[in-house]
Amino acid sequence: MKQSFFLIISLLIVFTSFSRINHSSFKLIQTVIADTTKKDSPLDLVERQLKAYNAKNIDAFLEPYADDVELYEFPDKLLSKGKDAMRKDYEGMFKNIPSLHCDIVGRIIQRNIVIDKESISGMGKNKFEATAIYHIEKNKIKKVYFIQ
Repeated sequence: MKQSFFLIISLLIVFTSFSRINHSSFKLIQTVIADTTKKDSPLDLVERQLKAYNAKNIDAFLEPYADDVELYEFPDKLLSKGKDAMRKDYEGMFKNIPSLHCDIVGRIIQRNIVIDKESISGMGKNKFEATAIYHIEKNKIKKVYFIQ
């Protein structure tokens, strides 16, 4: 965070030291400030992983998760820990189930928690519903609890 702050200040000093700042220089300053201060909301993170899940893009799917993410079967049965374990599980599903798709049929957002009621298709003839509870910490999805 300190480095970002110093980068912004340095850019401001450089650009304001010129007698005239043209429009493109000002836009560059705005872009740098926006990029270094952006914080995703819990909803942003959950939506991003959902879109990547439905696109079967494993790298984009894993990006919003913490490196040490924990997946549980509710209430406390640990299913996996870490992005590497998630990659193994989900990469296989994405490759072997091309029709896999998740629709959100209900959602609750409370501070750093997002609860999704999901309708999942592609894993057999019938859709099934599940609930996913996402806990967000330090701008990443840290824990997920599944209820089926």
